[in-house]
Amino acid sequence: MDDYLREMALFVEVVKAKGFRKAAEATGIPNSTLSRRITDLEKSIGLRLLHRTTRRIELTEAGQLYYERSKRIVDEARLAHEQLGDMLAQPTGVLRVSLSVDFALTFLAPLIAEFAGIYPGLTFDFDLTPRRVDLVSEPYDLAIRMGESADSSLVARKLATLTPYLFASPRYLECSGEPSTPEELLHHECFCIARNGQWQLHGEGRVVDLPIGGRFYANSIGMMKRLASLDQGIVLMTEQVVADEVAQGKLRRILPGWNGSPISVYAMTETRLVPAKTQRFIDFIKERLAAR
Repeated sequence: MDDYLREMALFVEVVKAKGFRKAAEATGIPNSTLSRRITDLEKSIGLRLLHRTTRRIELTEAGQLYYERSKRIVDEARLAHEQLGDMLAQPTGVLRVSLSVDFALTFLAPLIAEFAGIYPGLTFDFDLTPRRVDLVSEPYDLAIRMGESADSSLVARKLATLTPYLFASPRYLECSGEPSTPEELLHHECFCIARNGQWQLHGEGRVVDLPIGGRFYANSIGMMKRLASLDQGIVLMTEQVVADEVAQGKLRRILPGWNGSPISVYAMTETRLVPAKTQRFIDFIKERLAAR
């Protein structure tokens, strides 16, 4: 039975890694040994689980069903092992996290440094690319995402809620005038991540929806903040993101009675059964963000 569970765990690792070579690196088991163990597993079951080519592996129909069932069993077994062992007190291993670049740099970098000091047995692998990783098919422990997630198959844990405000440079306001109502923003250069975007502003007992357009569009909060500090227009951002520019006098808040719609930040995982390292990280980030 023990050998059967070990082979099941190795099979799950191979599928998650999308190949024997990466799985061998992750498990420390030679590629040839790993391949032989999976072949033995297929023989014991009596069905082929993987289609093998020189470049990739693909699950058979039986393999897909076996993977879905096996992964749940392996996750529960690992969680039970951790909860009964020292790992609950001092997690070890590699924590793989997908992060938004701007959110990670502004909010998470100092918290990650603090967390790493508390848990020296952990190493970290962060993906800061703009793309949304696939937590089901890629080997990430969690992803931190802003806004609602369209993927209902994932488990979302709310970490924080951020409120954005309006900011512009003194020079821009001197040249273009300072808006006194949200509606006047329609006559200003406003930065938005998406073309034909929209801002929803709250204040004075009203909710105002404004179509936002301008000369600049960027999928980077850092880029939009920089352009605003160079007198190019108005941004809608949280106070933490623009704190340095405000302190240096490069930006200042406008329409102080108004704010954008609150933005929720979530820790996304494939399952509720997460290892100790992942749960500790989620709890730590949630606690620190609440304190800030």
